[in-house]
Amino acid sequence: MSEEKRILHMVAPHDPRLLSKIAPFKDDDLKLHDFKDRKELGKAMYDTMKKYGGIGLSCNQVGLPYRMFVMGGHPQIDMGRTKYCFNPEVLDMGKEMVMMKEGCLSFPFIFLAIRRPKWIQVKYEDEEGETKEEHLHGMLSRIFQHENEHMNGLIFKDLVSDFKWKRANEKAKKIVDKLLKKQNKEKNDNTLH
Repeated sequence: MSEEKRILHMVAPHDPRLLSKIAPFKDDDLKLHDFKDRKELGKAMYDTMKKYGGIGLSCNQVGLPYRMFVMGGHPQIDMGRTKYCFNPEVLDMGKEMVMMKEGCLSFPFIFLAIRRPKWIQVKYEDEEGETKEEHLHGMLSRIFQHENEHMNGLIFKDLVSDFKWKRANEKAKKIVDKLLKKQNKEKNDNTLH
């Protein structure tokens, strides 16, 4: 018998909970939102991230006031491992920068080219409450930086010009319109048969 999934609801991109800096995580706060422990919160975050097709999700994206995010779970990133990061910090970062397109579950179909340090040194507590220090590079570094910015009330829109943001929105609208047309065509084709 499979364990029931608790899927959390994404908040709107303009929700103040998404745009606010999050206070340090304390285990005592878990009961405020009916979580018995870090593992239960981590599982709900992981299940929600996977449902929406993400590789990272921060608590404030689902309206929870916890300084915590989940990342990973993709077979081609870190051998599919998942990290549950409570009270994350970036301790150091490399000088070499890398430009890459990023998406965000709070902004479906929008992709922005963001310049970020290639590697970072981080510290966080895991789901057991143990402190971890790691050197992350490549995709892991990028995901950690993106999710950690959410902890500080920043969204990836804050990292690009208004012009780039507008263009990305126009592209997203075209993608959505194309998907809706295809969906309507398939629906009409099925009703004709």
